[in-house]
Amino acid sequence: MDRPSGQQSKIEIRHAFRTGDAGRLIELHGLLYSREYGFDHTFEAYVAKPLAEFMLTQTPRERIWLVDSDAVLMGSVAIVKHSETEAQLRWFLLHPSLRGRGLGNRLVEEAVAFCRESGYERVFLWTVSSLLAAAQVYHKAGFRLTEEYTQEIWGCRVTEQRYDLVLHT
Repeated sequence: MDRPSGQQSKIEIRHAFRTGDAGRLIELHGLLYSREYGFDHTFEAYVAKPLAEFMLTQTPRERIWLVDSDAVLMGSVAIVKHSETEAQLRWFLLHPSLRGRGLGNRLVEEAVAFCRESGYERVFLWTVSSLLAAAQVYHKAGFRLTEEYTQEIWGCRVTEQRYDLVLHT
């Protein structure tokens, strides 16, 4: 999963799923969140179930951004319809070898622009408080923290946070 440091990679962003993408995204989430935040295997199920639903029922008002690095899936973000007026940003993840290049900002900016183009009035996301770099990306895109609570989930104690962005008033 890791790439030697200093090696330049060819980045491609695509919207169409390929065979193996779901498994790879679930694996990436599971391994990275386990390594970086101590989450257990139940986090993979949390990712897998709605991702499978999304793949089976995706509409024109929903989109995924799949980030390939040298033809290997290494990140993603998606917009999922929550209601006619509200979308949810999901599965925002970049492998550590791709972080710090502005790619996360680009993905979230494109996702928010897609929400505007699709006529959503609001977009929200759920994250955990330990994802500080992601929170910076969300703030930069205009999201505001609106809710948080702490619970035992995914094998550890986490503070879940909801961020919201009003697109149209």
